[in-house]
Amino acid sequence: MTVTEEVRPAGVERPDAAEDAVAVATPGQLMRWKFMRHRVAVLCLGILVIFYSCVLFAEFVAPYSPTHHDTDYMYMPPQPIRFVENGRFQARPFVYGMVGKLDPKTFKTTYTVDQTQKYPIHLLVKGDPYKMWGLIPGDVHLFGVEKGTLFLFGTDKQGRDVLSRIIHGGRISLSVGLLGIAISFIIGIMIGGISGYFGGTVDLIIQRVIEFIRSVPTLPLWMAFSVALPRTWSVVQIYFGIVVILSLVGWTGLARVVRGKFMSLREEEYVMAAQLNGASEARIIFRHMLPSFASHIIASLTLSVPGMILGETSLSFIGLGLQEPAISWGVLLKDAQRIMVLANSPWLLIPGVFVIIAILCFNFVGDGLRDAADPYAHI
Repeated sequence: MTVTEEVRPAGVERPDAAEDAVAVATPGQLMRWKFMRHRVAVLCLGILVIFYSCVLFAEFVAPYSPTHHDTDYMYMPPQPIRFVENGRFQARPFVYGMVGKLDPKTFKTTYTVDQTQKYPIHLLVKGDPYKMWGLIPGDVHLFGVEKGTLFLFGTDKQGRDVLSRIIHGGRISLSVGLLGIAISFIIGIMIGGISGYFGGTVDLIIQRVIEFIRSVPTLPLWMAFSVALPRTWSVVQIYFGIVVILSLVGWTGLARVVRGKFMSLREEEYVMAAQLNGASEARIIFRHMLPSFASHIIASLTLSVPGMILGETSLSFIGLGLQEPAISWGVLLKDAQRIMVLANSPWLLIPGVFVIIAILCFNFVGDGLRDAADPYAHI
């Protein structure tokens, strides 16, 4: 070995090995590596995966059916999970039962913990029957108690489990964002692409329309559209109507992004080469130009999802969106509108906590994707 050779422990790569890997990596690999370095975004992505997994299998994950009610436990406070009894750690977590007593003067039921009623929490417990996605019958739930009650987030005015209703309500609230973004994606790509690619009078007209839509306050515009929905529509029809309403307003931001990218790319050499080769305009747009900034579109769409979720929640909260018997986070928050109920039953605000968590997670994931899609960022 010469004096110029470097002694390197076994398994340690050459200093330029990482640079070689970056040099030959695909754009998708580079974006993934950059995103993985954004730890908050990765954590939030994991939380969103858990959320969507829970709502996808809501019938199995929720301890009760969303319509299960018990008039003996109306406005019952949450039962905390316990691990210690009489100073000793228990092998299985449990909850204590609660006993309600009606005040004859105020007609308010007060609940006290009854330590003589101990309910161990089990996994894969038989409970309320259900049909997974309306197709697969079953009665096994992820967790629950064999006897007694398990209301981890308390109950509402009809004695229904708030946690189970939050899980089922997330199916609508979280899916509205994805479905609405899918429709906005199509509209934004088409209109933004036409505006940026052709320019001139077409671009002028489209931009004035976009500016008009963006100048109108969002909530009043949503309210105006939602009032136009027939009150005789079914829950499913209203759901899709709300999605369309949110999509018709939410495409303008993406259209602006696509327009700007198209205006910067339409003079590139590969676009001119495709035109000289006889490629159609649709092929140039969708085959050559869009893939070149697909990562930016993904980041923009991710940052738009929270607006869709907030839109559905706001409309349902003020009574212009989904209504009972539909279940969404906005519908659940309607129970917390009255100050008296909120003062006595603050746990009815818990659905709002899930709205905040979901929106923050989407924003952080969108920030991570935007940073990862930046071509000037370093690995």
